[in-house]
Amino acid sequence: MANTYTQLYIQFVFSVKGRLNLINERFRDELEKVICGIVTNQKCKTYAIYCNPDHMHIFIGMHPAISPAKLMEQVKSSSSKWLNDKKYVSDKFAWQEGYGAFTYSKSQIDNVVKYILNQPEHHKKQSFRDEYMLLLEKFEIEYDTKYLFEWYD
Repeated sequence: MANTYTQLYIQFVFSVKGRLNLINERFRDELEKVICGIVTNQKCKTYAIYCNPDHMHIFIGMHPAISPAKLMEQVKSSSSKWLNDKKYVSDKFAWQEGYGAFTYSKSQIDNVVKYILNQPEHHKKQSFRDEYMLLLEKFEIEYDTKYLFEWYD
C-alpha cells in the first residue's frame, strides 16, 4: 500500500482586527505556545512563531491531510477564543479576516526561521504594511488593494 509523502512549508502572516496593538508582551509567550499546540493538534509542525503587538508570523511544516485554509481557521478561532476566555484583552479579541501564505523549500527553512524570530528588530526599520507588500511582490502574488489588511500606519 502506497503512502503519502510531502514537503510543504508555509509562512502564514495575519493581523489583529482593527490593527490594534492588543498582543501584549506579558502574555505573548503563552499565546505563542497555545497557537503551537493548535498547530500540533492538526498534525502540523511549527518551525517559528512570533506574535507582534498587531500581527503575527508563523512558519509551519504542513501535514497533507489539512488545507492551509482549515489550519488558519483553527488557529485564528481557537486562539481568539483562548484570549477572550483568559480576558487578557479588555475588549473582545479577534483576528482580521484573511491571511498571507507563502511557501518555501526545505533549503530556506533556516532563513525563514531567523526572519520570523527577528521580528522585533525587523520592525524597528520597516512597517508591517511595507513588509507585507514586499512579501506579496517577492512571491509575485496578484492582489487588489481593497482586499488587503486594514492599514493604520
